[in-house]
Amino acid sequence: MSQDYTDKNKDLGELYPAHIGMLKATYDDALEQSGAAHAVIFSGALHYSFLDDNSYPFRANPHFLAWAPLTALPLSYIVYTPGEKPSLIYYQPHDYWHSVPGAPDGFWSDEFDIRIVHEVADAAKHLPPDRSKCILIGELLDEAQAFGIERINPSTMLNILHLARGRKSAYELACMRLASVRGAAGHKAAEQAFRNGASEFAIHQAFGKAVSLTDNELPYTNIIALNEHGAILHYTDLDRQPPADIRSFLIDAGAQVFGYASDITRTYSRGNEQFAALIKRMDDMQQAIVAKVHAGLDYRDLHIETHRMLAGVLVDADLATGDPDTLLATGVTSAFFPHGLGHLIGLQVHDVAGHMSDVSGTTIDPPSGHPFLRLTRVLHEDMVLTIEPGLYIIDMLLDNLRGSPAENHVNWHTVDALRPYGGIRIEDNVRVLTDGAENLTRDAFAQ
Repeated sequence: MSQDYTDKNKDLGELYPAHIGMLKATYDDALEQSGAAHAVIFSGALHYSFLDDNSYPFRANPHFLAWAPLTALPLSYIVYTPGEKPSLIYYQPHDYWHSVPGAPDGFWSDEFDIRIVHEVADAAKHLPPDRSKCILIGELLDEAQAFGIERINPSTMLNILHLARGRKSAYELACMRLASVRGAAGHKAAEQAFRNGASEFAIHQAFGKAVSLTDNELPYTNIIALNEHGAILHYTDLDRQPPADIRSFLIDAGAQVFGYASDITRTYSRGNEQFAALIKRMDDMQQAIVAKVHAGLDYRDLHIETHRMLAGVLVDADLATGDPDTLLATGVTSAFFPHGLGHLIGLQVHDVAGHMSDVSGTTIDPPSGHPFLRLTRVLHEDMVLTIEPGLYIIDMLLDNLRGSPAENHVNWHTVDALRPYGGIRIEDNVRVLTDGAENLTRDAFAQ
């Protein structure tokens, strides 16, 4: 955790006990429905490269992070028994090859009975003796890490936990606001580097310095795309030299605070007023979509409404002709905007349960013709989700329109003129309110 954020710990500490209370209530229900007495949450283990002793970056189990903001604590366990104080089995090895986790002390520590162990095998001494009454939640790389617990990640329990993750506690919302502020600082630095003519790699470095996170600490791999690269939805190659003519910049990059992520995208023009005007038009459309967010809204309907709104942008920009229904039905809008409008976000960038309708695990399919929509639920208060419409010149998708009724609805001359600029995406992180939305991202940029 960057020193810049430690002054916020007092505020988080005041919110944290109520967050733990919410978790306990969820786990009480999940254990009862699963017929178990104890939950054992494993933080995770290091993955090692094939035929090597070099590990991949550690990613903690999000279920573990929901209890404790310990993003770099492998081989540790939280044990929760309803009615009892949860225990934290804190693995602190004797090791002179690597840095060792420090003392388990922070705004969170009073909520746990902390048991420090120096050998992984010693964790067994602090687990419930009757393993048949335990459920283990987490990814195991070795069956020994289960210590004889046979019920591992049962769907009954995971469904309850995952569905509940959709609604954020006040503590979680505070962490996500901080992550948004951190991410916005990185975006401001990245935009300045772009304006100064930097390469993709140098822009990435400017972002990392501003957020004070290493690549391994970022919530996801940054998308830093100049010119045509903006049409590659998950572009991560990062050219080391700037192009001779820098025309446009699309950045999709986030930050994290105590495991909670922000996911922000912005697009910029350099010297082309027509492309800048199209970015402004997309930004206005994105804010109009955010204005439609409220509890009780079916996100699938919002996704389809976005395509209707995009149809108007395409016509206004002389990229297409026709009414919204025709442009949707012929696949024109999907060729320009192939991904989903957004997704849940929290401890994972693409947070769990985006398609779940209830604790039975029943899923809600995306609308026909829109397979990549990651959120299909009715929105509830205190969900946090992304709103990220896009408009791209992706030749593979546009070529599929040729020879179909859609071909005559596309202005190919304008498409050719826009191709060197790649595409546009605007993405904010939004909290659902009863009668509206809190835009964490816009608030962060305003600070």
